[in-house]
Amino acid sequence: MSNIQYDTLMQPVIDFLGCRTPQAWLNEAINHLELLMQDHANCEKKAAGTAMNLMFRYSFFTDLQVKLAQLVREEMLHYEQVLELMKKRGQAWKAVSAGRYAGELRKEVRTYEPEALIDVLIIGAFVEARSCERFYALAPLVDEELGKYYRYLLKSESRHFEDYLALALEVAQTAKLKNAEEDIQQRIEHIRAVEAKLISSPDDTFRFHSGVPATI
Repeated sequence: MSNIQYDTLMQPVIDFLGCRTPQAWLNEAINHLELLMQDHANCEKKAAGTAMNLMFRYSFFTDLQVKLAQLVREEMLHYEQVLELMKKRGQAWKAVSAGRYAGELRKEVRTYEPEALIDVLIIGAFVEARSCERFYALAPLVDEELGKYYRYLLKSESRHFEDYLALALEVAQTAKLKNAEEDIQQRIEHIRAVEAKLISSPDDTFRFHSGVPATI
């Protein structure tokens, strides 16, 4: 795939997000690739776990089951691939604590259904979109092997973000919510602002989805 094709693939992702990854985060990332890879592996495993939990909790949404099952398989495949890359590069597994990103986004989830599920799906879209944007930004800055892998991930990560948004709308329509599209757009705009602030503000903990390194 050419650079132009990558740019075209990424445009909906860039348009969806409220900001791009700050240069200060990218500068920190290329100096801490081992930590980045470890946290990336954790993120893939957590994404699979989140999708699996949704499958069990909302088993009455049939279409949700199919899409999430596909997502679980892909996330676990990516988890295995990152582990293989780590092993190939002589990197040992280390326990890494979670950053603030996911926890802060989860605070925005409404406490009643089906709005809670809709918010979780929208947040899932932002997590996937941010992951995609960061792989895209990192690819030309890291070594050839890692850059090739990050570009390989772009297609699936961009599809995941679109799948999550489609599922949010489908849940709203199935539940016969009034003004479903308007409600979802309002939630997207709200969560976009929260996500952008997490990405652009100082962060004491460097992780794959962290904000501007506070030490910079």
